[in-house]
Amino acid sequence: MSSLGSEGVLAGTTDDNFCMETDPPLTDDYATTEDWRCALGKVVPSVVVLRTTICRTFDTEAAGASQATGFVVDKHRGIILTNRHVVKPGPLMAEAMFVNREEIPVYPLYRDPVHDFGFFRYEPSAVQFLDYDEIPLAPEAARVGLEIRVVGNDSGEKVSILAGTLARLDRDAPLYKKDGYNDFNTFYIQAASGTKGGSSGSPVIDRQGRAVALNAGGRTSGASAFFLPLERVVRALAILQKGNDSVTNKASIPRGTLQATFIHKGFDETRRLGLRSKTEQIVRNASPPAETGMLVVDSVVPYGPADKHLEPGDVLVYLNGEVTTQFLKMESLLDDSVDCKVELQIERGGKPLTLTLTVQDLHSVTPDHFLEVGGAVIHPLSYQQARNFRFQCGLVYVADQGYLLSRAGVPRHAVIKKFGGEDITRLEDFVSVLSKVSRGVRVPLEYISYKDRHRRKSAIVTIDRHEWYAPPELYTRNDSSGLWTIRPALPPESPLLSPPLTNTVADLSAASVLLHDFSLQEPRQERDNRDNAVPERVIEPSLVMLEVHVPLSCMLDGVNSKHFSGTGVIVYHSQNMGLIAVDKNTVVVSVSDVMLSFAAYPIEIPGEVVFLHPVHNFAFVAYDPSALGPGASLVRAAQLLPEPALCRGDSVYLVGLSKSLQATSRKSFVTDPSAALDIGSSHSPRYRATNMEVIELDSDFGSKFSGVLADELGRVHAIWGSFSNYVKYNSSLSDGQHQFVRGIPIYAISQILDKIVSGADTGPVRLVNGIKRNMPLVRILEVELFPTLLSKARSFGLSDTSIQALVNKDPMRRQVLRVKGCLAGSKAENVLEQGDMLLAINKDPVTCFRDIEDACQQLDRCNQTNGVLTLTIFRQGREIELAVGTDVRDGSGTTRMINWGGCVVQDTHSAVRALGFLPQVGHGVYVVKWCHGSPGNRYGLYVTQWIVEVNGKPTPDLDAFSAVTKEIEHGEFVRLNTIYLSGKPRVLTLKQDLHYWPTWELRFDPETAMWRRTTIKALESSIV
Repeated sequence: MSSLGSEGVLAGTTDDNFCMETDPPLTDDYATTEDWRCALGKVVPSVVVLRTTICRTFDTEAAGASQATGFVVDKHRGIILTNRHVVKPGPLMAEAMFVNREEIPVYPLYRDPVHDFGFFRYEPSAVQFLDYDEIPLAPEAARVGLEIRVVGNDSGEKVSILAGTLARLDRDAPLYKKDGYNDFNTFYIQAASGTKGGSSGSPVIDRQGRAVALNAGGRTSGASAFFLPLERVVRALAILQKGNDSVTNKASIPRGTLQATFIHKGFDETRRLGLRSKTEQIVRNASPPAETGMLVVDSVVPYGPADKHLEPGDVLVYLNGEVTTQFLKMESLLDDSVDCKVELQIERGGKPLTLTLTVQDLHSVTPDHFLEVGGAVIHPLSYQQARNFRFQCGLVYVADQGYLLSRAGVPRHAVIKKFGGEDITRLEDFVSVLSKVSRGVRVPLEYISYKDRHRRKSAIVTIDRHEWYAPPELYTRNDSSGLWTIRPALPPESPLLSPPLTNTVADLSAASVLLHDFSLQEPRQERDNRDNAVPERVIEPSLVMLEVHVPLSCMLDGVNSKHFSGTGVIVYHSQNMGLIAVDKNTVVVSVSDVMLSFAAYPIEIPGEVVFLHPVHNFAFVAYDPSALGPGASLVRAAQLLPEPALCRGDSVYLVGLSKSLQATSRKSFVTDPSAALDIGSSHSPRYRATNMEVIELDSDFGSKFSGVLADELGRVHAIWGSFSNYVKYNSSLSDGQHQFVRGIPIYAISQILDKIVSGADTGPVRLVNGIKRNMPLVRILEVELFPTLLSKARSFGLSDTSIQALVNKDPMRRQVLRVKGCLAGSKAENVLEQGDMLLAINKDPVTCFRDIEDACQQLDRCNQTNGVLTLTIFRQGREIELAVGTDVRDGSGTTRMINWGGCVVQDTHSAVRALGFLPQVGHGVYVVKWCHGSPGNRYGLYVTQWIVEVNGKPTPDLDAFSAVTKEIEHGEFVRLNTIYLSGKPRVLTLKQDLHYWPTWELRFDPETAMWRRTTIKALESSIV
């Protein structure tokens, strides 16, 4: 079966088959074409297309944008009927579009806790150009054989009309999901109409233009459609209409429950369950002649009113003294008895029992508030999910892990039982513990999952030190406004609201394991007889396992994965600072949380990304040695050996860390010490590792992990790093594909390391463990090059003289470097052309990438501020000399972003510039992420495009973009001019939502070495 509507088609069970009624329609139901034309002429103007945006994952529904159908049932008060799974239980923004393309905002008014119907409200005066009427509800008209029409937004069409015939009135409620919304305690109507996604909430009308049912779901493998009967809808609508003429204040709709699910079983089945013959006779005599069965208990929610009283298989006979065999009668009695006692007479295995139970208010077990912290959504467990998971209502339930809980490995649908050592039974308990913790601390958490309900699992939740997310907030539903009010969850004096002044670790007591006797000075006996025991033992105290987590709200530079891991090597260790070198496929961006696990000592501490090489595939991560405690004396920096360079055939030892942080190694041989790196191109690259030579080995032993390449004395020649330029967007490929490992020569790392340690450079200042240090600036020729064999170059016309000069410079390589492309916006962009052969720099022949780097560094040593190189190139059959400017880049990476409309925008990063295209002078701001349930999601502002104009005003950079968007008010439509990465222009509109999606900025503060979040514009009235 499938659910039709806002989520499209949702797969479900398909193992049940039903015989359709084939009786021809009654004579008085026969309708002519003219009858249907008149009926549809009245109905179609009252049917609307609903475009909804679920702003937060809540209860059974996930955040996202979708469309469905609704129809007007009260024109005077402005009430639209649709499905419950369209109205949603959580925060929602929606618009209704009438047949004449008038679009008006609509607001949730009521959603039934159990049955699949709900109401939106709108302002009737907002519809100015359409003459329409309300569609009357006639549940009594539904009967087998009735010819019907389903009028709705089928398969995304504006209006579609499908014909059918009601085939069955007593179908079981469809099962859509095991962990989502399902209707129950009601019959459904079945028909063969073939409705599809988008038609949820469509009216099922008869020839008189009356709605006889509400379209709700269907079967994916056939043409069966499932309709909700309207009896309870009529009751709810009547109460709404009676409660207030303008329905701005929702009247209470009493709904009662015993927290028990009943199913209708035929008399043949009830007899097998033990129903006595005389009881069956009584029931048949008291029921209508068409009655074929009775209500049987299917499940009971733990700790609910019926728990320990009703059991699965109990057959209901009497309810408050009345024979009850239909869902409608049972629900009517329960709804009229909220907070009162009811008497049930049942038969259990042939034995009659009389029970007295108290009817619970169904709305009290339907959550109307939630906590948002670190992107996670946490709220009391609803009756819907308690029934699905067989848990008690009201437990603290994880609807969305967000960044806070996903980083700790806590899954969605988890139920939190302990936090910070305290028992958690209510959401208030969780908030109370949260109000006592500080930023940067690690708090233990215990939870259970419905998939493994009998076992408690533990996790360590790390409270963010950086301000990746807004402070914890409580959202509460307000049906009068249709919005959710937002207020701070913690008191102002809470330590969590006071971030640390620096990036120094605030508290490591929960993570530290102080084992004073632990020592690596004692050799491990099992390694003594192996050839690689010496380098393995020497290097092990220098190896570190890095766990890198990228916040979901700010995935910059095209990063599309939230977790990376790999092995790094300590290259500097002193009393004040430690530095780890690691590949940039492990540490992709500086916007990340890095946790370090040391092989020399069992401890886990945080690290900070301090340098990302703008071209080469390595980064530096700093740590505080004092945080190691006694382990500081066991950890040591590796001995680096940048010279002499490795040669073909040299033996090396590849040393890395296993998952248990044990050093593992293997002897190997160098097959190519200077292989040109070519990782291909990507439609949306996250980093660009170019113009470098890497080391290849004779085996694929190291293809699964990272580490170092060392000699027999344990001296490091290279780091064995992972390369990848693939980012997954709308693809079934995994992140592990398009990835390989190679050796990164240590000489490039040593050059940057020396500058960081000396602090003599004039680059940006970073606060590292409380000490200000200048980070290096890197002068580069922003040109992508690739090697071509001299034999091939001769075919292009390169002269013998030039070939001989290159051979004399490096007889081993016998290659020339050719231009693959220039980075967009670089100083070389309009000077060099694709296919140019680079012969010499300042008259010195060039045969490898290192020659270019040395020439760029020579400019800095000679203080040539113009940064111009004289290049000798071969182009179209002749050699020419060109003056080409170089560019200076730092290792900070992207240090600023703006989240607007739920989309992350930033300045164009170098990996995209390497594709060779920018939209215009000034470039525009680049979209790197959109969030589910955001305006960007709703209106199609997706990744890999630039926003170049907002409402006709140019946005060449983030400052201009921020200034323009500040002028836009809540609910205002915005016109955006965008350009895709392919160069295709596009114009789209977007409705700003400052209530659920305020505009905020994240910026790195070098003075504190912390990332700071600042709200640029929000809807002040939404915060109370």
